[in-house]
This record gives sequence, structure tokens and C-alpha cells, in this order.
Amino acid sequence: MTLIKSISGIRGTIGGKVGDNLTPVDAVKFASAYGTFLKAGNGKLEAERKLKVVIGRDARISGPMIHNLVVNTLVGLGIDVIDLGLSTTPTVEVAVPIEKADGGIILTASHNPKQWNALKLLNAKGEFLSGADGAVILEIAEAEAFDFSDVDNLGKITVNDAYMDIHIDEVLNLPLVDAEAVAKRKFKVVVDGVNSSGGIIIPNLLEQMGVEVVKLYCEPNGHFPHNPEPLKEHLGDICELVVKEKADFGIVVDPDVDRLAFISNDGEMFGEEYTLVAVADYVLSKTPGNTVSNMSSSRALRDITKKHNGNYQASAVGEVNVVELMKATNAIIGGEGNGGIIYPELHYGRDSLVGVALFLTHLANLDMTVAELRASYPQYYMSKNKIELTPEIDVDAILVEMTAKYAHEQISTIDGVKIDFATEWVHLRKSNTEPIIRIYTEAPTQKEADALAIRIIDEIKAVISK
Repeated sequence: MTLIKSISGIRGTIGGKVGDNLTPVDAVKFASAYGTFLKAGNGKLEAERKLKVVIGRDARISGPMIHNLVVNTLVGLGIDVIDLGLSTTPTVEVAVPIEKADGGIILTASHNPKQWNALKLLNAKGEFLSGADGAVILEIAEAEAFDFSDVDNLGKITVNDAYMDIHIDEVLNLPLVDAEAVAKRKFKVVVDGVNSSGGIIIPNLLEQMGVEVVKLYCEPNGHFPHNPEPLKEHLGDICELVVKEKADFGIVVDPDVDRLAFISNDGEMFGEEYTLVAVADYVLSKTPGNTVSNMSSSRALRDITKKHNGNYQASAVGEVNVVELMKATNAIIGGEGNGGIIYPELHYGRDSLVGVALFLTHLANLDMTVAELRASYPQYYMSKNKIELTPEIDVDAILVEMTAKYAHEQISTIDGVKIDFATEWVHLRKSNTEPIIRIYTEAPTQKEADALAIRIIDEIKAVISK
């Protein structure tokens, strides 16, 4: 598997050859490049004080190994490390500004299977690095232009395992989160933590909001019991358990807890796309304003935003792009249709804890079930597909040909190719994180969304086989 380097970080499978996979050598190399980048950016400051970086990891089996390599590489560069140990992506993002750190690294491959790991890199605001900064780091890594510190100027490690609790406190202190109202409703919720850090932090949050928790796969041992991407085909166990337990709903997070999916009380998927729709509906009802999601996200957010007299805009895929457009449009809430909630009141990063707390408060204020809430929203259906890529496939040529074929429709090429038809759309793009083309479609019915996806996939395969 080729090592993937992108604005999302550096990601690869464990084991194998240096440069082809995320080996110990690659982990050290990219941690060195990041530390060198921070030192270069701080210039004179560095002489006056040590740089400081926050590091946390999810529960992947390879986590402790990669964690130790990265932490000690930064120490070798003369950078102090705040070591959060087992943590979540949003927790590290929250910790960076609180610690007044110069950056942060999250060691997680997010929704990828257990053989993967990655370094996700943050700036001093606790936000993902820009594409331009990421490019500089890749250049530093390629040139191996590192200058390590002498023995008297090594960094120091400070272990702080309190940040998951601090993160929960920050969420509970948000004005729109009403734990008392939630506690009065005596909700019962099933949590699938996919045997990672979400299995600790989500139940803790729920219990502090007075919710009865039924735990499923909440042992943070890194042995994912199913594919960790929170999609319908992977979630049969929790769907069954929600019904069996007569729970109000179910919560599923990915290994690093930045993606959030709900299971309705009837055991059906609430829909990853509708996580953001429901939370935005509540937030906009209290604080009207604008919203942003990416091009691969449902039109339902646009509809809900209009209902609350706000403006909706779509960004290129990638959290950094969503955040950039949110800042430019002063969006009150935004995120991605993969279950990623970005609520700037706390921080500019996808955060399942924020999503859970706001969703529960929304539900506590309504006299309806989760299934009834889902039915109250505009009905759109998506089909999310992918085509595996081999090195000889020219993705750009495929996208050019598909653009030409549908030139008579409304087309955006900001990020791959998005073709907007009157009542449906398709978005084709090369993934930043996996060797695949993603094919997302949306239509008024599942049958139409699936049919559009099949048609487009067949057309792409015809182009590939030419």
C-alpha cells in the first residue's frame, strides 16, 4: 500500500517497506518534518521559549508504537510534549489552545481499518493545517532537512490524561447544551464505541447528562469488531440492540470520535447525513445564521437553513475547506455529511461530543421519537460508492471525460466533478485518504439514488476499460 500524503495528514498501513507504508522510519521522518516546520515558523520565539505540542492517539493496536516514536522525535527536536495518551481527535483540538501550544498531532487513521494509522497535524489554533503548510512539511520530509537538539536542549514530556474530562466539561458548559432538560427525559441510549476511545468518552458524557447507557464494543483495545466506518452495512449489531433494549436511540462513532451516526428507536439508521441536519435545526432555531457543508453532503441542510432564514454554501471536501468557508461566511454551524459536526462556539473541528450533547438537548425539547424526528426532515436518499484504483488508472482523465459527457448539466469542478441534475446529483472525486474514486449520489428515493450511482459507475468503468 502506498503511503498517502495529503492535507488530511500522512496515512498508511503498518509494516512493509519504508516509503511504501507507515513504517517506524516514516513516522519519525514526518514527525521530524512537522517539528522542523514549527521551529522554522517561530523563528526568534524559539530562542526565548521552548515550543510545545499536544499529542493524543486513538486505541489502534499500533497506537502505542507510533505514539512513542512521534513523542520522542519531537523531544529530540527540543520540543516539549503534552502527552494526552488515549484520546480523541476533537479532544486534542480542544487541548491545543487551552495549553497555549504551538500545534498538535493526533495519531489515528480515523475510519480506516485496524492495519492503518496516521499523523493528523494541527496548528496553534487546534485546527488542521492548510494545504500550503502541509505542502511545506512534505518538502521538509522529502529533503530530510532536520536539525535535532543537543543534549542540554531536549524537550520534556508532560503526561496529562485529564483532557477527555476537560473536553466533556467544555461541551456541557455550552449555552445551547441543557443537561438538566436531558436528565429529566430519562433517555436510554446504546453506544457503539468500536473498541476505541469513543467507548470511554461518549458513555462518560451521556452519564453526566443523566442518560442511561448500554455499552456495545466500548473496550478500547483497538480490535475493531466491524469495519469502523459508521455506515449502515457495518452496524447490524447496534441496530438490533437498540430494539432489544427498547432504547430511545443508538450512537455510533468512529475510532477517533469525529464522525457521529445515530440509530433511530426503531433500529433503522437515522442517516449519517441527517446528523448535521438535526443538530443544525436545533442550533439555528436558537441562533439563526449561515451554514456550510461539503459538496458531497445532502441538500437537506440547505433546506433546513432556508427554513431558518439563513444562507447555505458548499465547500470542497475536507475539513480544512469546510472550516475556511465557515469562517468566510460566519457560519453558526457546519460540517460534513459523514456525520461530522463543526460548532465554532467550542472549536473549528468535527466533534462527536458536541453533536451528541446538542442532539440530546434538541430531543429533550421535542415531544417525539427519534424516528419521528427523522421523518420530519426533507427526505433525500444517498448512495455512497467507490471504485478501487490501481496505479495505472488516470483519474484526472476519467473526470475530464465525465465532465465533457455532462457539459449540458450544472457542473462544479472545485473538487473533482459534481453534476447537479434537477432533482438529483452525483459527485465524483478522488479520495484524499484512500486509493479510490468516491461516487456519491443523492435523489428523492433510494431507488433513484442507487440507479444513478450504477449508471455512473458503469460509465466510469467503460472509460477505464478503453
